[in-house]
Amino acid sequence: MNAKNIVYMFFRRSEHKLLGAMKKIILCTIVLLCICSSTFYAQVGVTKVGTTASKFLSIDVGPRANGMGSAYVALANDVTAMYWNPAGISNMENFEMMFSNTKWIADVTLNYAGAVVPLGDIGTIGVNATFLTMDQIERTTVENPDGTGEFVDAGNYAFGISYARNLTDQFSIGFNGKYILEKLFHSSATGFAVDVGVLFDTHLSGLKLGMSISNYGTKMKLSGQDFQVQHDPYPSVAGNNGNISAALSTDAFDLPLLFRLGASMDILKGLFGSNLILSVDALHPNDDIESMNIGGEYIFENMLSLRMGYKGLFLKDSQQGINYGGGVRLNVTGRTTLLFDYSYISFGDLKNVHMFSVGLGL
Repeated sequence: MNAKNIVYMFFRRSEHKLLGAMKKIILCTIVLLCICSSTFYAQVGVTKVGTTASKFLSIDVGPRANGMGSAYVALANDVTAMYWNPAGISNMENFEMMFSNTKWIADVTLNYAGAVVPLGDIGTIGVNATFLTMDQIERTTVENPDGTGEFVDAGNYAFGISYARNLTDQFSIGFNGKYILEKLFHSSATGFAVDVGVLFDTHLSGLKLGMSISNYGTKMKLSGQDFQVQHDPYPSVAGNNGNISAALSTDAFDLPLLFRLGASMDILKGLFGSNLILSVDALHPNDDIESMNIGGEYIFENMLSLRMGYKGLFLKDSQQGINYGGGVRLNVTGRTTLLFDYSYISFGDLKNVHMFSVGLGL
């Protein structure tokens, strides 16, 4: 047996060991999710809604994913994969960039932009940015609850760098590190977080499995000029200085940590020039109860896409429901591609949301 065969056998054995370990990890994850779900539901009526900072990180990005009811963790294979499952960018073969605009509820605007660059055997890198902005709001105080006539700015921002790589022809892993900033008038809060994701292509009838953990990072706490006050530490003592410089302090809050586990399958696999992808995600957040998302996408000739999905199965008092969407992929010249996507997000009694995106592939 020559040296080439020995090296080949070594890598084949290493691959089998890695795949075996991956299967065990996925199985243990599923069991853990079931245990967490049963433990949570035993606490009837107990939730942690509204207990985390930077909640804008939980607003799903990209009209393709939203059109499928946000069931996307095992399917993510475009620029938005940096949000859903960073491992997904490892399967991108060409440079791609996109911009997404969302008119969110309460006159809030969410913009997402990103770019991905494949580097061959080295892996794939990407950059992304999320902006949640709104019109100026009038400042209110205890003395002036109807407004002081002064207007203030508020916004939330996240800037990320991603890296992903295929470890085998079936298994890939990815990371997205991000800097988070929240601003309100003269105060702000900053933090750092990381997203980790894996993808496993079973090579069985187009079945893919995906898992991601999003927003694992530091706590966030507001501070700044608005917290500087004048205080009298001894108001009952006459003659003392009643204007001592002091600072107010708030609690530090966790980020909206989210665990996703999902599966997707291409039913048609190119039959008659069509693909029909069905997907399902299970979600375990740290500030709400467990839920599921389901969705589907029909693709004709890799050019026209139609999507539908349902988000928030099993959520209590949820206003979310059926989402719709579609997209067009146009080959301009050679490898240059333009992508246009749209999704309609149902929010029940709240204002329905429209999401648009435009992308460029080279």
